[in-house]
Amino acid sequence: MLDLNMVRDNLPLVEDKLRQRGMDPAEVLKDFREVDTQRRKAITDAETMKARRNRASEDIAKLKKSGQDATALIAETKDLREQISASEKVAGELETRLQDILTGIPNLPNQSVPVGKSADDNVEVRRWGTPPKFDFQPKAHWDLGEQLGVLDLERAAKLTGARFAVYWDLGARLERALANFMLDLHTREHGYTEVLPPYLVNSDSMYGTGQLPKFAADLFRVPHGEKDLWLIPTAEVPVTNLYRDEVLESARLPVSLTAYTPCFRSEAGSYGKDVRGIIRQHQFQKVELVKFARPEDSYEQLERLTHDAEAVLQKLGLHYRVVALCTADMGFSSAKTYDLEVWLPGQQLFREISSCSNFESFQARRANIRYRPEGKSKTEFVHTLNGSALAVGRTWVAIVENYQQADGSVVIPEALRPYMGTDRITPRGW
Repeated sequence: MLDLNMVRDNLPLVEDKLRQRGMDPAEVLKDFREVDTQRRKAITDAETMKARRNRASEDIAKLKKSGQDATALIAETKDLREQISASEKVAGELETRLQDILTGIPNLPNQSVPVGKSADDNVEVRRWGTPPKFDFQPKAHWDLGEQLGVLDLERAAKLTGARFAVYWDLGARLERALANFMLDLHTREHGYTEVLPPYLVNSDSMYGTGQLPKFAADLFRVPHGEKDLWLIPTAEVPVTNLYRDEVLESARLPVSLTAYTPCFRSEAGSYGKDVRGIIRQHQFQKVELVKFARPEDSYEQLERLTHDAEAVLQKLGLHYRVVALCTADMGFSSAKTYDLEVWLPGQQLFREISSCSNFESFQARRANIRYRPEGKSKTEFVHTLNGSALAVGRTWVAIVENYQQADGSVVIPEALRPYMGTDRITPRGW
């Protein structure tokens, strides 16, 4: 969420940033200025009448003490109480409307974000490695997985429905090996602390990271008594909310956490996209990186977090590129995002495998996560960051497609062999 005073004092800037995001400011901001003005007037009216009531109460006491008639002033205070109550009710209703508007305003793009109208305007920052060369026609993972007997989409559909997967034997072991490898890398070499959070969270947690109320249709809701719980769409939600309504000491920052969790997304509106294979699933696993940083350090931390995610791809020997998302392609809560896109030879394209974002104070304001700067008594909002490091299923896809052999087998990258107990996946049936 953006700061109310900042929006009020910089409305032309906010409108310009919304246009950069490809949004109509009138649709997003609605009647912000009118509601804000009316709300402030209602609050001022109530405070003015309270002052009049207080003075009248003092005068009533003086009149009674001197034995004079206070009937008129008593009637006036009664009328003032009714007017105050009415003004406070109006102010409360306008406050609700104002908060509804503020929660619907996306984060403002950082000045370093390239301005663009679509994903076509994203800017490639760098590449690493080279694509593998084959003396045969490389296959896509959905064909390879079925032929190897390690990926079963048909039985998954029988169990649950479309966009779910069953992994068999070395396919399942590869998924587990990747998660363990990523967690070990980030905790042992990159200094992250591992967290195992709940996979169900409350509505306050979803609100804190920006999923609610705007993206409710993209989530799986679980009614639970009088309140709703939600299956997490990413570990970003529970891990970021660990410090909701807390104050962190400046000396602790940056706090760097990593978590491996399943992720659940309804993918509302995405039907017809990526229907083959396991690129876009309702359930998938991911290793997430989350940081809490001082505002002055957050963009340095974004670069570090992005390089930490890149390290996974480099150690696995996977060709990839880093792309800076343009203003029109960024997520709702992000101020700046880098996408890591891995090369998939079976599909002859780069595919997103991680998004690394700086949310600045946008999430922290919604979740009320603060820190106390050294030498100061007043608290400030931290900056939050997160990135996938990596999406395990898509890394599984990248390994199967990039390390496929002419005989139909898949070679295991050296970094994963201690976790796999084998150097190759060969065809088998179930």
